[in-house]
Amino acid sequence: MTQENGYIQVEYGEGDEAFVTYYPPTGNGVKPAYKECVEYLKNKGFEGFNNQQLRNMITGDTQAKMSIGFGDGIEFSESLSYNISLDKMKVTARFYPPSKNGNLLNAQDIIGELAKKNINYGIDQDFILQFMKNRVYFTDFVIARGQDPVHGIDDRIEYFFNTNPTLKPKHNEDGSVDYHNLGNICQCKEGDLLAKLHKGDKGANGKDVTGKDIPCRTIKTLRLEPGKNLKMNEDQTELYSAVTGHVSLVNNKVFVSDVYDVAGDVDTSVGNIEYNGNVHIHGSVRGGFQVIAKGDIVVDGVVEDALIQSDEGQIVVKCGIHGMKKGLLDAGGNIITKFIENASVFSGGYVEAGSITQSDVSASDDVIVSEKKGVITGGIIRAGGKVDAQTIGSPMGTITKIEVGMAPAKKERYVQLQREITVLSQNINKLKPIIKTYNKYITEGKQLDQKNAMYLQKIAAELAKNTKQLEENQNEFNALHQELITSRHAKIKVNKDIYPGVSITISDVGFQVKDKRSFCQFEKKNGEIAVSNL
Repeated sequence: MTQENGYIQVEYGEGDEAFVTYYPPTGNGVKPAYKECVEYLKNKGFEGFNNQQLRNMITGDTQAKMSIGFGDGIEFSESLSYNISLDKMKVTARFYPPSKNGNLLNAQDIIGELAKKNINYGIDQDFILQFMKNRVYFTDFVIARGQDPVHGIDDRIEYFFNTNPTLKPKHNEDGSVDYHNLGNICQCKEGDLLAKLHKGDKGANGKDVTGKDIPCRTIKTLRLEPGKNLKMNEDQTELYSAVTGHVSLVNNKVFVSDVYDVAGDVDTSVGNIEYNGNVHIHGSVRGGFQVIAKGDIVVDGVVEDALIQSDEGQIVVKCGIHGMKKGLLDAGGNIITKFIENASVFSGGYVEAGSITQSDVSASDDVIVSEKKGVITGGIIRAGGKVDAQTIGSPMGTITKIEVGMAPAKKERYVQLQREITVLSQNINKLKPIIKTYNKYITEGKQLDQKNAMYLQKIAAELAKNTKQLEENQNEFNALHQELITSRHAKIKVNKDIYPGVSITISDVGFQVKDKRSFCQFEKKNGEIAVSNL
């Protein structure tokens, strides 16, 4: 460390007359600021000196000296000031010279000054030693730094099978769709290694300059679950298939099963089906019956006004759905069918159909109506991603609603959170005045009887609970709101015609189709719905 910056120093003469000497900078050093010099002298008790003379002196390039009046003749010591950053991760110190015969700070003095503000970690001992050798004033130095936390590495699971098999049907050159050969099953044999858990690193906490721990990020811990038809090694880091069948990944869980086959229709000869695996129905599902399964459900025939539910898999109906306003299909994964008519359909993935008529269809991902004459007419279609169809609506002005931009389940949660936030805020606003009244009563030195003390405790606990829940709900709501307004995948693609009577909602913006349009696409741009040609 070499002296470069300029500084001033006070000394006493005869009769306690005080003088200030200016030492100009050397090399590339900078001159001290006039305002800082004035403040320094005033802090030492000197006032009434010639400000202009001081300004002229410290803006000059040569050593100079001037009288600043009379003082008490008492020498003063070297001093420092310091600033702690808001995050308490850095301390910046600035040193000021003593009077000519004043005392100098030693290392113990400097550390003692820092200790007054509880600064006891990350102090730069080397800097202090260097300062003892070559003292530099009116200059900022970083004298202490905290230690940043070392964030760990999350647990990771490696899968030894295709975790995202294509479930989309083959599109033929003539525009038709092959719903029969999907090629969507990942085969596995008994003893096959399916998944391996790689344990992460917890990381290490940091410390701020006061010695307070700064916690590192909590790592994501994972574990393998030995479900049905699965087995694990001793340290529970490897997952193997216990049967020969097929494997899939659903909601981050490995799922292995063989298939329950129904040779004909699901009717009075079979009854309702509930199965913890995949189901293949080679006939149709007749009205009033139920098929509920954990895995995939494949129906070779038609589904009438029946319930088809796959908790964790997909549903494939090769000949379509005649819902008769009662039929319901509900899948954790995708739904693929020839057509949907007068039915309710809920998919945790995408929905692909040849046509959709007067139905309520909701998909977390896309809704694709891909047949050559594919049409959506009547009902309401909700998609987290896009809606892609040949024709939407009808020349007769059939009321048809299309909503895209957020998965329906998330949209429902978004609305629910809005309601809960309002109620929680109202509760908090009612509780705060009660606590304030009791606190005022206590501050005045009055004692609460047991009944009122217990009531205050109850109200305080309720306020804390509501406040915590409000914060959690607000964070979740903000995340969903950001997703809602920034969804880029959301759009409506019309490969042929769209008719009046169709209402469109993209994220949080609505649009009413008033004129027939053809070969167009609807997207949200700059806060409104824009229409462009394909």
